Amino acid sequence: MGQEILPPGGGDDDSIQPVDLKAALEERYLAYALSTIMHRALPDVRDGLKPVHRRIVHAMRVLRLDPGQAYKKCARIVGDVMGKFHPHGDASIYDALVRLSQDFAIRYPLVDGQGNFGNIDGDNAAAMRYTEARMTDVASLLLDGIEQDAVDFRATYNEEDEEPVVLPGAFPNLLANGASGIAVGMATSIPPHNAHELCDAALHLIKNPGASVEDLLYDPANPQKGGIEGPDFPTGGVIVESRASMLDAYRTGRGGFRVRAKWQTEDLGRGGYQIVITEIPYQVQKSRLIEKIAELLIARKLPLLEDIRDESAEDIRVVLVPKSRSVDATILMESLFKLTELEARIPLNMNVLSMGRVPRVMALNEVLSEWLAHRREVLQRRSRHRLAAIDRRLEILGGYLVAYLNIDEVIRIIREEDEPKQALMERFTLTDLQAESILNMRLRSLRKLEEFEIRTEFDGLTKEKAEIEALLASEAKQWQTVAWEISEVKKKFAKATEVGRRRSLFADAPDADVEAIQQAMIEKEPVTVVVSEKGWIRALRGHISDTSALQFKEGDGLKVAFPAQTTDKILVVTTGGKVFTLGADKLPGGRGHGEPLRLMVDMENDQDVLTAFVHDPQRRVIVASQAGNGFVIAESEMLANTRKGKQIMNVAMPDEAKLVVAVRGDHLAVVGENRKMLIFPLAQLPEMARGKGVRLQRYKDGGVSDIRCFAIADGLSWDDSAGRNFVRSKDELAEWMADRATAGRTVPKGFPRSGKFSG
Repeated sequence: MGQEILPPGGGDDDSIQPVDLKAALEERYLAYALSTIMHRALPDVRDGLKPVHRRIVHAMRVLRLDPGQAYKKCARIVGDVMGKFHPHGDASIYDALVRLSQDFAIRYPLVDGQGNFGNIDGDNAAAMRYTEARMTDVASLLLDGIEQDAVDFRATYNEEDEEPVVLPGAFPNLLANGASGIAVGMATSIPPHNAHELCDAALHLIKNPGASVEDLLYDPANPQKGGIEGPDFPTGGVIVESRASMLDAYRTGRGGFRVRAKWQTEDLGRGGYQIVITEIPYQVQKSRLIEKIAELLIARKLPLLEDIRDESAEDIRVVLVPKSRSVDATILMESLFKLTELEARIPLNMNVLSMGRVPRVMALNEVLSEWLAHRREVLQRRSRHRLAAIDRRLEILGGYLVAYLNIDEVIRIIREEDEPKQALMERFTLTDLQAESILNMRLRSLRKLEEFEIRTEFDGLTKEKAEIEALLASEAKQWQTVAWEISEVKKKFAKATEVGRRRSLFADAPDADVEAIQQAMIEKEPVTVVVSEKGWIRALRGHISDTSALQFKEGDGLKVAFPAQTTDKILVVTTGGKVFTLGADKLPGGRGHGEPLRLMVDMENDQDVLTAFVHDPQRRVIVASQAGNGFVIAESEMLANTRKGKQIMNVAMPDEAKLVVAVRGDHLAVVGENRKMLIFPLAQLPEMARGKGVRLQRYKDGGVSDIRCFAIADGLSWDDSAGRNFVRSKDELAEWMADRATAGRTVPKGFPRSGKFSG
């Protein structure tokens, strides 16, 4: 027997405390959720940074990695961040550092990297021991004034150092570089924007504090006003979102933007051309995109495309070769936009930490207002810090003046007194700071010229002090200074500069033919669609005229077979008056017996397939029920977009849909099961999208047997069971012609015994 293991306390129950599991879980999960929201996933609205990014930038400042300085190894930076500020894994810190340097991932990089920092194909950066980094001008702007008490500092996780709670943020980083993150129960996704436009909007907001989101957006009717046109992605692309949709997204803080690849055609001569893609949507990996297009090409989902080549070097150049010179480039690209990441939707969810404390979804004007409020607070704090420094310097200079005016006495006291500091303070009524400064003064500064320089400095500082006090006393002057600072940032990142030029363009998506695009995604091939009596469907390759050799399950047989193309839509009508739409390319192949229709669509068990045919949007058909009701319907009204199908004829048992006949000519011949025929003008039948229809022919008992549409001038024809053809002219049909819903007369001599027009 091993030694018994006892709980703390020697085994008695005094140290065991019962805890309610629900309360304990709630408390711990809430702590975890708050930690994730506040200290990991959501950016601060003031500097647009998450804690890991803020700590990286701060650590680089501590290491003096300013834009003009030499690079240092990333391993050194990551080590400092991890050891002093961020108690997490080095991989997560390095990943964040790498992203801050990638000009295809972040609009205005904060890190200037040297070495392999990954690429748009999705390749990873080199290990941190091989790469080097320093700050960019953007990072310097975010830190501007941090040593002048611009922001609060707090103790680091081990309380050995201090770190900034937020950065001064002289650059509108949240909107300029965007952010994305998933917290607990909430997420954030902010696309990048153009700094020039953000500065314009901020300046407008300073002049008009109550400005709406619409006022801050760029107005094509008033281009001088400036403002935000929309997102500006580092990878460019074409934004095809409507202005109304973007306005709504910025107003609510939620929405999205459709971004397409930028493309153009290159003429190859003799009518030939190729398409060249030069920009792809934001956050799309080029290599993965090309792989996906190649897979679709092999799967024959892109019949208009012949080949794809990646000819990219520094810039993106993806070449698409069309199948033939007659292919419409717009339709080819529209089919690619639908099937691939050449079109992407970038979400907008401006869920940020308001003033660093409260997570909430904010509108565009609220985000800019909070950034401006932070800039004003930074200005006030820096001004107060400068004021305190001026006061201290003026006090010291006052002591220096006393010393120069009484230089011999000061030297005597220093030489002869045991405690010269105390003696100086008593003799000249000096403060502790003044006496200390005089004692620390160097001998070389005891020259006559120094007094003049001290007085000049004293006067200059006094003047600066008055200006700062005036600034702190006037809200208008503070906003004027903030506006000046923003104007300087705007000059630095103006659209005229390479870094500031707008990269994403705007365009309306072309109004391409939806039907043509649908067909462009399907390889056009001839097929024969076969439907069995029991509702099994299949599509055999090629057009088969002889259906007698078709195999069916035992007890099953042919219901209908017809030629089609893989690009066609097939309409299936059931006895319950419902229509289902199937794509011919989606039908099971000719091997075996196909698949039951009931697995492909939601068809009721008590209904059977009445007929199936190729959809022709220009055609109209007559739908008739067993009881003899019917109406005309356009095939364009019969299309159903879902598995549930579309109810077109209202029938109740025992009545059911019986016939679907194409409309042609101007008259309708109806034959009942009682072998009576009635002919009436087609104009007497209403055209409907859905309904019970009107009575075609009156019966005492039984129902309709067959219907035929024909042109009265050509006469009515039918075939008997022996294959002989009969034609009755208009005059010969006179006795059967009457109004709709009458009984009709017995069929003419030679009419098939089956009661059908086709023997």
